[in-house]
Amino acid sequence: MKFAVLGSGSQGNAAVVDCAGARLLIDAGLSAKQLTLRLEAVGIPPDSLHGILLTHEHGDHVRGLRVFLKQHPVPVYATRDTARIVREGGVEHRHWKVFESGRTFAIGAAEIDPFATQHDAVDPVGFVVRHTGKSLGLLSDAGHVTRSITEKLHKLDGLFVEANYDEDLLEADVKRPWSIKQRISSRHGHLSNTQVMDLVSAIIHPELSHVVLGHLSSDCNCPDLALRLLRNCLKSCGTIGVAVHCASQEKPTGWFAL
Repeated sequence: MKFAVLGSGSQGNAAVVDCAGARLLIDAGLSAKQLTLRLEAVGIPPDSLHGILLTHEHGDHVRGLRVFLKQHPVPVYATRDTARIVREGGVEHRHWKVFESGRTFAIGAAEIDPFATQHDAVDPVGFVVRHTGKSLGLLSDAGHVTRSITEKLHKLDGLFVEANYDEDLLEADVKRPWSIKQRISSRHGHLSNTQVMDLVSAIIHPELSHVVLGHLSSDCNCPDLALRLLRNCLKSCGTIGVAVHCASQEKPTGWFAL
């Protein structure tokens, strides 16, 4: 199993997972052009995708979906309510595949375990993708890490998780009104650096090899800060050998092999 983040941030989010040729796009928040270019940049022809999995319906996770599907009619997997909202937003598609949070399903060689998250969307989910004894967790847009989320993310080989904001930088930000700050930091908003460190501390184990941070706010967080906190967190847990990375909005990462 391997994965790459095509782009992650407030302007759009997408990642790709390859499980022995079962190729899955996680969200489609970049433009159709950028989705195509960045898939090709990591060696994935768009027509070779086996499915697109949606975490929720917000624009920065589905923005490129309508045009991309016209060019590449890939099956789209979503919860019933997420599919309904996206379709009402103008994404007509014949190949919708509805799943339920908490019920595992397969796409080719990949086993998909969707789990409920806390966010201000109709039915948001994260995913654990498993293949041949390896597992990857993907958690984006979640204002609060519940006990059930922590349990789902135990014993992973890799984790992609949003680290949207730093509490001090958010508080000091003068661009956002108080109401927006409250929304971001609420239990249905986004994860802070501190929340991510608490999560990593709770799920760390010897087989965890990669942690990739994403969805960083360009104003209220920065890669150097988030990575420094993550490295300190791992050090305090007595853990060595975990590769840490920060995904970019502007370009895809390389492949991370699990």
